[in-house]
Amino acid sequence: MALALAASPALAQDATDEPGEAGAQSATAESEDLRAGDIPVPTAPETLPEVEPIITDSEFNETVPALAPEDDAELRQPLESIDAFERRLAAEAADDADAEPDEGGEEPLGEPALADGDTTEEIGDAPVRDAELTAPLPPLDSFEVTPVEFAESEADPADVKVSYKTRIEGLESADEETETDLEGQFKDLSALRDGDGEAANVAMVSARLTEDSALIKSILASEGWFSPAVTTRIDPAENEEDPSLRAVISVNPGTRYTFSDIVIEADPTEPPDLISKNFAIEVGEPIVAERVQGAEAKLSVVLPENGYPFAEVKQRDILLDPDTGDGVYTLPVSVGPRSRFDGFSTDGDLAFDAEHVEVLARFERGELYDSRKVDDLRKALIATGLLSTVSVEPKRTGEAVGDGTEYVRIDVQQQAGPPRTIAGSAGYAAGEGITLKGTWTHRNMFPPEGALIVDGIAGTQQQGAGVTFRRSNAGKRDRTFELSAEALRANYDAFDAYTGRLAARISRDSTPLWQKRITYAYGVQLIGTAERSYDFEAGRKNRRTYYIGGLTGQLGLDTSDDLLNPTKGFRVTALVEPEGSLEDGFSPYVRARLDASAYYPVGDSFVLAGRVRFGTIQGADLFDIAPSRRFYAGGGGSVRGFGYQKLGPLDPEGDPIGGRSLNEAAAEVRYRFGNFGIVGFVDVGQSYAETTPQFSDLRYGVGLGGRFYTNFGPMRLDVATPIDRRPGEAWINVYVSIGQAF
Repeated sequence: MALALAASPALAQDATDEPGEAGAQSATAESEDLRAGDIPVPTAPETLPEVEPIITDSEFNETVPALAPEDDAELRQPLESIDAFERRLAAEAADDADAEPDEGGEEPLGEPALADGDTTEEIGDAPVRDAELTAPLPPLDSFEVTPVEFAESEADPADVKVSYKTRIEGLESADEETETDLEGQFKDLSALRDGDGEAANVAMVSARLTEDSALIKSILASEGWFSPAVTTRIDPAENEEDPSLRAVISVNPGTRYTFSDIVIEADPTEPPDLISKNFAIEVGEPIVAERVQGAEAKLSVVLPENGYPFAEVKQRDILLDPDTGDGVYTLPVSVGPRSRFDGFSTDGDLAFDAEHVEVLARFERGELYDSRKVDDLRKALIATGLLSTVSVEPKRTGEAVGDGTEYVRIDVQQQAGPPRTIAGSAGYAAGEGITLKGTWTHRNMFPPEGALIVDGIAGTQQQGAGVTFRRSNAGKRDRTFELSAEALRANYDAFDAYTGRLAARISRDSTPLWQKRITYAYGVQLIGTAERSYDFEAGRKNRRTYYIGGLTGQLGLDTSDDLLNPTKGFRVTALVEPEGSLEDGFSPYVRARLDASAYYPVGDSFVLAGRVRFGTIQGADLFDIAPSRRFYAGGGGSVRGFGYQKLGPLDPEGDPIGGRSLNEAAAEVRYRFGNFGIVGFVDVGQSYAETTPQFSDLRYGVGLGGRFYTNFGPMRLDVATPIDRRPGEAWINVYVSIGQAF
């Protein structure tokens, strides 16, 4: 019975399939089952032992009865069609339905066979005879569940982390031939190194080895080894003390290819050696990718700098010979027409017209095209602060100059930015108190580049407001014209003043975006000021009104590398102001001041900085000069460690009265780490009643400062104390502002 049950599914399959297919499907299913179970299938049939049959063929045939003649004839009749078969069945069913049943016989199949006359009967549930199934369920509080315990599976070896170490073999010879550190490059990019010596399983280590194998080939190819042999393997741990696997990359660099010929396909240039002279690769040197890219990039730069704005370095071709290790390098270069500057065109959302673009350019029509001058124009356009985006590109005109060149027009695409700016700043210094400044600017109210500036100052010791009209690049690149009016109230220990000022100035100044090597300024000013200071004749403080008119002139030289945070170079600035009192006629005198500073880097983190300042007023008595126009020393921009304007001659009440000469010096050691810095400094200085510095009674201040470096400059906090402190002088003075002290 067991054999019959096991075979029944196969028999059912045979009954539904075509002859011959069941056996094939069964064999296929069996083959698949064998593969799925990983049971090896013999490739050749085995030789079975011979056994005697239970019954012979002749005995079997004798036991099978022969067919009757009528049966044989019926079997030989052809099968009827399906349609005929269906019609015959339908006719037989109709005959059975019409026939009346014989007495005592069965009713036809089509009539109801139930006692109640229904053709269908609802079958109820079968009776339950199992007493266990009919028993009531136990209450929940007495129901106990026996938990099923599963056998814990063994840990999957694939989930156990493995440790490994990386070793490279055979790279030393190649490393010695190059000027770069090949192994260092590998370590920076290696997948094995990124894994920090750990992996989830050995398969992961193998995958990283495969990735690093391709990396090694790329690094070697970049240095001229195009056919290296790179193999990888995983060695077992060397001993029990170090259970780490060894991920080994074995390298045989092979032949290093060199240039056997260099062919540059280009039209003639002027001068004729323009390309060959500036192409850095030579025959015989190794094929190094960085050298090739650098040489091509240099051509892309040199040609536009020498009159070829449309030059294009195209795709290189390097033909390698593996038998000799030679490489033939071919580089097509499209030179384009040699060109000269023409005029300008501009389009887009304009901040100014093409005529003003011409003012900003440092070249004129007819000059040989130079991409450096075009880049300079682009920087000048950005420095205006009026454009959100700008592009400057050469455009062919097709107009011949007559010397083998053609004119090229400079096309400027503008996108004007927001013209209005609101800015503010805050600071604190001993003697000056808290100072808050605010500015509203419309940078292009009077195009081109005509700005209106309204500023105000609110502090504990000074308050004021002013209006300035400023036109940048006024008729000439980098020239600025300013016309200003301001009113200021200042209340210091040295004087208490109400001042009005009108001034006009033409200058060439540095800005954070455009630092200039040489700067200058000259102008005229009118000052009216009512100032309260000590009157030695009256023996008390009185208020006196001064009317001053004068000229200003300033010249500066700046070789430093940054306007707000210099680390190298020097600066020298000379200021001369011929002016005079307008009260009773004109009483002239001259104010002059010289400032110099220098910066020297020491390593990557330290900067040594120093400055000196000298000042003098010639041609007037001290008390004929308005107190606000005299020289004072002390404070955050002068001698730190002392209050603002606290150094110099004093009145009987102990307040400073200012002087006619000045000398100052300072030294700093600046240390920077990231966005922070520490500064140690020593300042020295004094002001004198005499017209020339006396270099006597010098006062010293020392201190420490902190710096927080931002993208617009360092924030400065300095804390200083005076050396040989005198009565009335504070122990500690604090200064907060933007930018270095000098």
